[in-house]
Amino acid sequence: MSQQTVLVIDDERDIRELLTITLGRMDLRVDAVGTVAEARRALGEHTYDLCFTDMRLPDGSGHEILEHIAANHPEMPVAMITAYGNVDAAVNALKAGAFDFVSKPVDIRMLRQLVRTALRLAEEKRSGKAAAKAGNAGDRLVGDSTAMQQVRATIAKLARNQAPVYIAGESGVGKELVARLIHEQGPRAAGPFIPVNCGAIPSELMESEFFGHKKGSFTGAHTDKEGLFQAAHGGTLFLDEVAELPLHMQVKLLRAIQEKAVRPIGAREEVPVDVRILSATHKNLAALVEQGQFRQDLFYRINVIELRVPPLRERRGDVALLAGFILQGLARKDGSNPRQLLPEAKQALEGYDFPGNVRELENILERATAMCDGDLIDATDLMLPQRLPRTEPAPNGASGQPPAAAAPPPPASATSDGGLDDYISNLERGAIMKALEESRYNKTAAARKLGITFRALRYKLKKLGID
Repeated sequence: MSQQTVLVIDDERDIRELLTITLGRMDLRVDAVGTVAEARRALGEHTYDLCFTDMRLPDGSGHEILEHIAANHPEMPVAMITAYGNVDAAVNALKAGAFDFVSKPVDIRMLRQLVRTALRLAEEKRSGKAAAKAGNAGDRLVGDSTAMQQVRATIAKLARNQAPVYIAGESGVGKELVARLIHEQGPRAAGPFIPVNCGAIPSELMESEFFGHKKGSFTGAHTDKEGLFQAAHGGTLFLDEVAELPLHMQVKLLRAIQEKAVRPIGAREEVPVDVRILSATHKNLAALVEQGQFRQDLFYRINVIELRVPPLRERRGDVALLAGFILQGLARKDGSNPRQLLPEAKQALEGYDFPGNVRELENILERATAMCDGDLIDATDLMLPQRLPRTEPAPNGASGQPPAAAAPPPPASATSDGGLDDYISNLERGAIMKALEESRYNKTAAARKLGITFRALRYKLKKLGID
């Protein structure tokens, strides 16, 4: 295999020498130049696997280099060299297409990790592995609608760089699946993917969960504990329901993202971490910023690029395809033949709004599979919630009441064949399903409505076979 090559563009001689020595020890050939003109000439004469460029150069800027490479060498990852603490410049570089950034003074350990990741990405692009990953990913992100084709194309683009991505969308649309696909199609695929529901961690334990702690740092800390950032080192940390973070943790998270380092509770020194941040919430994060409930500076750091996942009602043409995919999965799990939807059942699904989106569709089909006779599912097996029609606007222009769910049927009597246990289970099931529907299938919000902990809700969902 031929020696891989790197182009370093920086007008500071010390930085050029440091990078040349460090990369040379990684068995890489390095060309180092100090101006935009010299860089253009080198790029025209040689082929490089990776490029480092400073933001400010005597005869131009690093953004000019980015644009030139994007137009002429799109397969080459570019890392921006930024001044210490100049996170705004780094964010702008990522938006412009940079793979990642490194701050001065250069942390050698972080630099080596960045180089290994970038070169792996370049190799995947040349070998076509990235395209193969994209194809496999599409098999799990089901849908032929224009909206889903755009989502898949955007995922493929986002996987190529290290910019923080904010995934917006209603509960149940598949935000975690999208995050996993961004991770799996990128150069961090071999690293860990660590998902965390920010609303499920008690406020007093958040710092320990995210950053870890040292033995004896507080009552109950009997051993050293690795935090989520350390667990995700070399991979991706997915912050689901990021809007649930309390303000004090938002400050600490912002510092961890900016400095690429965390300080475990009780530790004297920070620990460098190489983590890509993906985040999501079903809430309107921009509105929360305006209301002072979410820090604006953190919002800009995690929302370098936004990807919106459309709700199911905006892609009704995908419902039948999704339903078939889900029914096949249920059949594999049970070791049985896949159930088939009768035409009236398919029509009923395509006409339903799915406030809980794909997650609700899965729940409906799992229930229908259990309720149907034989291998055919009809409309009554689906047991879709009945919605009252919208009322016509009043003559003065005031809008009518929004649609509401019909009242659920009364639970079975405690004296029926099922006995008291079944009666109580039916009561619990009805209350939980009502809370899930009202919270658009957001389990954290549903738990709050029910007045129980998130963990208790998960236990009851499993016990009752709802999830």
